[in-house]
Amino acid sequence: MSKLLSAINKGGDVTKGLRKVNKDEMTHKNPELRKHHTAVPFKSQTAEYKPVGMAKKAAVKIPPKFELEDGKKWVVEYQEGATITIDDTNMKQIVYIYKCNKSTIQVKGKVNSIILDSCKKTGLVFDALVSGSEVVNCQSVQVQAQGQCPTVSIDKTDGCMVYLNKECLDCQIVTAKSSEMNVSVPRDDGDYDEHPIVEQFRSYWSPTKKVFVTECVDSLG
Repeated sequence: MSKLLSAINKGGDVTKGLRKVNKDEMTHKNPELRKHHTAVPFKSQTAEYKPVGMAKKAAVKIPPKFELEDGKKWVVEYQEGATITIDDTNMKQIVYIYKCNKSTIQVKGKVNSIILDSCKKTGLVFDALVSGSEVVNCQSVQVQAQGQCPTVSIDKTDGCMVYLNKECLDCQIVTAKSSEMNVSVPRDDGDYDEHPIVEQFRSYWSPTKKVFVTECVDSLG
């Protein structure tokens, strides 16, 4: 380090120790020398950028489930293309059907209620219910009541066909945030008439009643 600093302090005298290059040794003055010195092509040191994508997680297949829990709740889950019949039932039991696909579930006897949750292309057939049936977060499902059914609730569902029996024509259909809903009722000849459930509504303020009045858009002239 001390030698380097002393050389810098010499100023212009620092170049006195360098050898003078003759003209015949200068490549820009001697074309023959340039023939023996091939230019090295420039290579970028920057590695090619390759975006790293997130690794896709393999879908975990959950085994199907079909069992009676605590003697009160029938659980039918993750069924694929299955046909299931529940026949050992009573009026205190409920049936919970979850994430079934392309399956058919038949409930014999009279139970308290049935919930169809997050199912696709699945059919539900039951004899009778004490309270009602609920369809939530489903796609393209069918519900057939063969006996008593006070209510059918449809929530956040796209595509639901409900078949009513003559014994449950007084069934109330309650809907919310759903589309493509239809109800089929039996005729005297045994065939069915299909009726769509209204999806659009119009609300307006009533000065006389001092409330908002809601009407079905489909029924407006």
